[in-house]
Amino acid sequence: MADNSKNNNINEQVFRPWGYYRVIAKGDGYEVKVIHVNQGGQLSVQSHNHRAEHWVVAFGKAKARSGDKTFELEVGQSLDITVHAIHSLANPFDKDLEIIEVQLGALLSEDDIIRYSDIYGRA
Repeated sequence: MADNSKNNNINEQVFRPWGYYRVIAKGDGYEVKVIHVNQGGQLSVQSHNHRAEHWVVAFGKAKARSGDKTFELEVGQSLDITVHAIHSLANPFDKDLEIIEVQLGALLSEDDIIRYSDIYGRA
């Protein structure tokens, strides 16, 4: 089991305009988050230089983009996002959405977000 004693942000909700996320596990080279997207919410179109992501829908339905492909994902379905892939996650549906996101890489930081567009005006 990973030593989370120095990770005081485990289970802390971090609010964003689209909903919130919680880090539920963290260790050397990985981080696991629950991402909650409100109805009508959308994460920015983004990429990462240092991490890959694996998304699994836990509740609701997701509209996901990776590269030039768009997917509608239901509970139990998943999507792999490779390093450098331009991607986004949206919830245009009538229920809230929760996904489990597993990040893998040498640098797992919110500073590794390159935004291309954002409906909330974030840079």
